[in-house]
Amino acid sequence: MSNMELLKKKPFFLNDMQVEWVKNTMNQLTTKEKIGQLFCLIAYSSDHGYLSNLAHNYQIGGIMGRRMPLEEVCDMTNFLQKESKIPMLIAANFEAGGDGLIEEGTNIGPNMQIGATGNPDFASKQGYVCAKEGLAVGANWAFAPVIDIDKNFRNPIMATRLFGSDDKLVKDCGVAYTKSAQELGMAVSIKHFPGDGVDERDQHLVTSSNDLSCEEWDATFGEAYKASIDAGALTVMIGHIMQPAYTKKLCPGIKDEDIMPATLAPELINGLLRDQLDFNGLIVTDATTMAGFAIPMPRSKAVPYTIAAGCDVFLFTKNLEEDFAYMTAGVEDGTITPGRLDEAVMRILGLKAALKLPEKKMDGNIYVNAEEARLIVGCEEHRKIELACADQAVTLIKNTQNLLPLSVEEHKRVLIYPIISGESAFGGGGEDVAGIVKEALEKEGFIVTIFASEQGYEGMLQRYQDMTDKYDLMIYVGNMATKSNQTTVRIEWAQPMGADCPIYQSVIPTIFISFANPYHLLDVPRIRTYINAYKLKEANINAVIDKLLGRSQFKGVTPVDPFCGRWDAKL
Repeated sequence: MSNMELLKKKPFFLNDMQVEWVKNTMNQLTTKEKIGQLFCLIAYSSDHGYLSNLAHNYQIGGIMGRRMPLEEVCDMTNFLQKESKIPMLIAANFEAGGDGLIEEGTNIGPNMQIGATGNPDFASKQGYVCAKEGLAVGANWAFAPVIDIDKNFRNPIMATRLFGSDDKLVKDCGVAYTKSAQELGMAVSIKHFPGDGVDERDQHLVTSSNDLSCEEWDATFGEAYKASIDAGALTVMIGHIMQPAYTKKLCPGIKDEDIMPATLAPELINGLLRDQLDFNGLIVTDATTMAGFAIPMPRSKAVPYTIAAGCDVFLFTKNLEEDFAYMTAGVEDGTITPGRLDEAVMRILGLKAALKLPEKKMDGNIYVNAEEARLIVGCEEHRKIELACADQAVTLIKNTQNLLPLSVEEHKRVLIYPIISGESAFGGGGEDVAGIVKEALEKEGFIVTIFASEQGYEGMLQRYQDMTDKYDLMIYVGNMATKSNQTTVRIEWAQPMGADCPIYQSVIPTIFISFANPYHLLDVPRIRTYINAYKLKEANINAVIDKLLGRSQFKGVTPVDPFCGRWDAKL
């Protein structure tokens, strides 16, 4: 039996009765049931047939829900808690707000918007809203906060998911979120250890790398993780990200080809996270469907090895039946020793006890009511926080032409250029950003046209003078959000020959407003008025319009280098 005394220590702080529940529950579990507890799977709906299979045939320990309508989330969580033998961990990506799980939820973030306020108190409020709205619908585990640090503007997956590039700001925001959410009873999972934001590649597509030296890592990511661990973070999510400097330090003589991502690196999990950073809580892998996990070794070996290496929870499966069989085989052949299996299950049950899930199931408080949840999710208190955060965050990066504030009389005829992603992504994307901004400007009295590329070749295109005679103002509106399965976030200009490039900006006043990625000055360096708004939501659109027209001051301070190190981006 594992050392149950660990559960009386930080971050679990279980009392004798709770430890006894863990011990008694473990004693009653079969090996198959223990293996089931290792899995945290995924739910896209409240389909009872699907959920029943997970609860009864696999007896999984937890589930992560994707965005659904509020009533469906409540149905899902109630059904799972009713059908499961052991209360279930129910997680979601509560990175920005309650809308990480609930369609009607409030979006306070994304994190870079929090960073742009320069005030970690907004991270505390972000954690508060995530916990209040998540708990209202039956969730109990936030896969947040993201305490990665922006060290490479070319990283295609993090962007606005990061608080910024200021090490202290990231650290303070992580602590603020952690304390706020866990005070309300929502477990956090600080992520993605050992830290994303250094590599320009995406762990969804490749085993990426945090290439800082040990000393650099200690002073940056190490400080952020230690601070949130000291603040009581109950869980840590491990990324499919290598940290070669620490692997080489902890495994002298290791060959380069043997360096593994943290999910498959016991020296990083045990030597760095457990021993050096003194983390005693639960460790969960990032999604094991990612290529970063699948590439380094055969899946039959990787599935049990990540638990053997020190992870406690296995997130998602590529094929449920197959991965469960791989995990079972790993227990049977000794890859996962009985002691390691029991230690993982002990921490899983310990987290459930720390969240008081057994007591809540016993007295019926684990079940939620959709009508009561509606009074909390998207409530006026939370919307006011969203509005305040947007007002404080919208950032004027450049205004070298002294164009602002705008005047309806002087800039009445407006041409909008949409710069968008083609599909939905982590922070949005795919919305009709041009149409939304067009409607907002027309309400203010502007006459607005949306750009459409003309057909033709050299010598047959529209006269330059026609454009300068026709428009008083040009506005580029960007909504290129980060998403999986992309390798870069760069503007792809229209044909023919970059038809929508800002070729008129020297003669027609031109503004670029980004509602997602903050780094577009790399592609439009001579734009003289540039604004970062961080997300395409009503609160931010309204805040931008108010600031464009001078009704509100720009208050945001950029948390990253929006000039991407380019001298010409500052012109």
